[in-house]
Amino acid sequence: MALMRLDKFISEQAIVSRKDASKLIYTGHVSVNDTLCKDPSFKLDTDTSTVSLDGKPIAYQKHLYIMLYKPAGILCVSKDPKVSTVLDLLPDKWRRPTLFPAGRLDKDTTGLVILTDDGDFAHRLLSPKKEIWKTYHARLDAPINDTIIKSFEEGTTLPDGTPCHPAFLKVLEDGDEPLVELSICEGKYHQVKRMFGTFQIGVNTLKRVAIGGVCLDTSLKEGESRLLLETEQIAIFCEKKL
Repeated sequence: MALMRLDKFISEQAIVSRKDASKLIYTGHVSVNDTLCKDPSFKLDTDTSTVSLDGKPIAYQKHLYIMLYKPAGILCVSKDPKVSTVLDLLPDKWRRPTLFPAGRLDKDTTGLVILTDDGDFAHRLLSPKKEIWKTYHARLDAPINDTIIKSFEEGTTLPDGTPCHPAFLKVLEDGDEPLVELSICEGKYHQVKRMFGTFQIGVNTLKRVAIGGVCLDTSLKEGESRLLLETEQIAIFCEKKL
């Protein structure tokens, strides 16, 4: 049995503040198991109770796990007073005040971001000990060769002396500005750009296409999102290099 105050339930599930949730309850907008309830402190069983707001049932979800296709120019943080963030892209139905990005992408990097309000899930996803693989597609400003690929596999050392774990690099489109795929199992500051910079190669565009065993949904457009499937919530912790 999981008991929760009614005002807390409303604020978490209906995307209103705790104060506004109490007002809705006091003024007769909320019912529990088809019975009007005006007590914000009423404790309900989240496993068995049905809560309705103005006659519409509110489906209880303890935590949210959201896949977002981040566009360039958007900050990968919970909030910023001046610039749009990844949370600003979500539809109202998912905008809980406790949501945050589980890991970050640079402002100009696009691709897969996971948003959640589950701290334990995020901790496991970000823990260096877990070595969750992240896969990127990068458009470079110069060709690469087998020597560079081998260096990545052996573990590149950044210009400041910082060692990197072994990474897997392959060419998807050859040419003067090749498209490459890179899988890494760590997340140092600007790591991908710094790794290529070791060889005086610039990164024109960068997109994260997978985390663990979860790939960015190809049906999503930039700025769009969807809930992670339960199978994906498990697969994200699987060791996988595309």
